[in-house]
Amino acid sequence: MLSAGLALAVSALSGCGSGSAADDRPPADPQAVVRGAADALVRTGSARARTAMEMATGGTRVTIRGEGGVDFRSRTGQLLVMLPADVKGKAEHRPITELLAPGALYMKNRGAGVPDDKWVRVDTTALADGNLVTGGATDPLTAAELLRGAQGVTYVGETEVAGTPVRHYRGTTDLARAARSASPGVRGALEAAAKGFARDAVPFDAYLDAEGRLRKVRHRFSYVNRGVIDVSSTTLLYGFGTPVTVVLPPSEDIYAGKIAD
Repeated sequence: MLSAGLALAVSALSGCGSGSAADDRPPADPQAVVRGAADALVRTGSARARTAMEMATGGTRVTIRGEGGVDFRSRTGQLLVMLPADVKGKAEHRPITELLAPGALYMKNRGAGVPDDKWVRVDTTALADGNLVTGGATDPLTAAELLRGAQGVTYVGETEVAGTPVRHYRGTTDLARAARSASPGVRGALEAAAKGFARDAVPFDAYLDAEGRLRKVRHRFSYVNRGVIDVSSTTLLYGFGTPVTVVLPPSEDIYAGKIAD
């Protein structure tokens, strides 16, 4: 099942934290630093997040943006995902509210025949992409967990993200390795992604602050759905420690009827 984000995209196609880098010397083991980024976020607790997902095929590009927050300890989050306007600049769809939970994605304003007052629950372990692409935004926690499979990591140098000094790393993530090393709540989704993507190796650029926290990461996926779609997914994290409260909908508010593609 496609989310509204991916379904509409396919149709159209057919900071505030503190910290400074200690010095400009490259780390002794860049790969170990990057693989530890998810653990650093769990120690931090929570953060605000912005996401951008650009999909391209046949020379056409669309971008889906999201904003919200994530609790890395409870492994929950909430995003408001804004779909792109049509060619005349008019909004084609109301923003989608997404709730992130271990093994599940909840969406409201899904469209495709779903009543406005109902939620859709998606089992992310049953999605061919593990919800790295389907929801129109890569779950920020999963984006960090992907880095557990980092390999061939190089230290690019110092730069800034939203005014914060960071270290820039580049490499590829092996999806199968990331799945084996992932936290229990994320492992099933990454195992599904390891089987569903066109390539096992996912290139990334990651930006970590002096405390090893992920400030920004960009992954580049190759996804097969009615043809090959190149996807660039960017996650920006800021406002570390900001409380994030996620209340999952009761069962009577979850739509159980047929959903159109």
